[in-house]
Amino acid sequence: MEENNLRIFQDRKRTNILRSAEQATISFLVKRVPAFITSDMLTFLGTVGSGIVLLAFILATYYGKQYLLLGVIGLAINWFGDSLDGRIAYYRNIPRKWYGFSLDIIMDWVSTVMIGVGYMVYARNEYELIAFAFVVLYGWAMIISQLRYKITDIYSIDSGLAGPTEIRIILAIMLILEAYFGHIIEYFACFLCAVLVAINLIDTRKLLKLGDIRDNAEREEKLTKNNTR
Repeated sequence: MEENNLRIFQDRKRTNILRSAEQATISFLVKRVPAFITSDMLTFLGTVGSGIVLLAFILATYYGKQYLLLGVIGLAINWFGDSLDGRIAYYRNIPRKWYGFSLDIIMDWVSTVMIGVGYMVYARNEYELIAFAFVVLYGWAMIISQLRYKITDIYSIDSGLAGPTEIRIILAIMLILEAYFGHIIEYFACFLCAVLVAINLIDTRKLLKLGDIRDNAEREEKLTKNNTR
């Protein structure tokens, strides 16, 4: 059991607060996904989930807030596809590290844009800017994760105790409260953007320190090589 978990999650470091429960759930699910379902299919399914969130916002705008509950289902589908696509490849011992990494990042960005556009359609007046801010801030977080990977050779999709799963849960709570009470999502969206700003600033500072440490290490390595010649 422990050996399977090490294989499934060998390519990344997780620090999010829900990691234990999430990894246990993923370990349970990957063993039960039918063999004909591939990683690419799961990636596509995750993107479809984001499309459902977009559709939920559009339907809620023109037909009623109750359609926002459809977005909760979309977020769950997005989590399922996005969380299992790479893990199932490692579980089956057929990982395509760089192909999967590249595809995952691209589709994560597509998903983020779709959700942001959906909220932009739904939002009132000046709150449309919050949708734009969310896309920008989440994109910033994605860039930080890629640069951190480049500098440290350790891939992490989390920012401390918060990760994509926690953000999905917050978004789901926002949608449920908005569907039942109305005009709450704007305040939650503002709060979420403020949290992302704080997290990104902290992570950027840490990233620059890591870059400085690597620069110094490479400089010392170069000097050592020159001195031994």
